[in-house]
Amino acid sequence: MDRINGLPALGFGTFGRKGEDGIETMRLALETGYRHLDTAQMYENEEEVGEALRRSGLLRGEVWLTTKINMPNFAPGKLVPSLEESLEKLGVDEVDLTLIHWPSPNDEYELETYMTQIAEAKEKGLTRHIGVSNFTIALIDQSIGLLGEGALATNQVELHPYLQNRKLAEHCKSKDIAVTCYQPLAKGTVSDDPKLVEIADKHGATAPQVALAWELAQGFVTIPTTSNADRVAENFGALNVTLDDDDMAAIGELDRGQRRIDPDTAPDWD
Repeated sequence: MDRINGLPALGFGTFGRKGEDGIETMRLALETGYRHLDTAQMYENEEEVGEALRRSGLLRGEVWLTTKINMPNFAPGKLVPSLEESLEKLGVDEVDLTLIHWPSPNDEYELETYMTQIAEAKEKGLTRHIGVSNFTIALIDQSIGLLGEGALATNQVELHPYLQNRKLAEHCKSKDIAVTCYQPLAKGTVSDDPKLVEIADKHGATAPQVALAWELAQGFVTIPTTSNADRVAENFGALNVTLDDDDMAAIGELDRGQRRIDPDTAPDWD
C-alpha cells in the first residue's frame, strides 16, 4: 500500500466504533488489509482500538495508529499527560501520529500553547509524528513558524467530491504536509451520485470506491469508516480502481463547497 509522509494511504476511521461491535469491526478491517487506524480522545474508543489491534494478531509495527488531542487538553501542562493516558488506553508505548483535533475554539488557548506541547510529546517519544486537523492556511503557516518546516506530517480535513478544498490542499502540498481526508464519502451520499455511478460502472466498481480512488489518485490519505462488514471490504477495494484523466476531470466538476462538519467553534474556513 502506498504511503504519504509515512501514513498508509488508505486507513480506517474509527469514529462511532465502540463496544464489542466496534472492536470486531476494527478487527475485521485489519483482517481485510487496512494497516492504519485513526482514533481520537474525543471518540472515547481508544481502548476498543487497542483491543482490536491485539485481537488481530498483527505486530504493533504493522499497524499505523493515529490519535488526536481533545481541546480541553490544550491547557498548559495537560497535553502530554493526556497523551500518556491515551497510550495506556491503547496499550502501546507510542503512537505513530498525534494530531491537534481542532484549533482552540474561539482562541481560548493561544496556538503556541498547544503546538509547543505537541512538539514536546514527540520529543518525549510518545508519538513518532505530529500533525493537525481542521487547520486553515493561516494556522498551518503560523504552526510552521512556531515549529519549523517539516514538523507537521499531515492536516486532516473534510474533503470529498462535494468539498474539494483545493486551495488548502495545494497549500499543504506546497509545504510537504500530507492531506488526510475525513468524511471521504460525504456521509455516504456519494453512493447515489449519477456521475460517480457512471464512472463506477465503467470500471466495474462502486461509487464509493470511485470517490476513494479519486482521493488516492491525488496523493491524499483517506480514512473511510463503516460498521457494515461488506462495506469494510468494498472500501478497501478502492485500491484496485484506477481512474483516467476524464474520470478525474468529471469528478472535479462535482465540487459544491458542501461542508458537512461545521460546528460553531470552527475556524474561519479558507
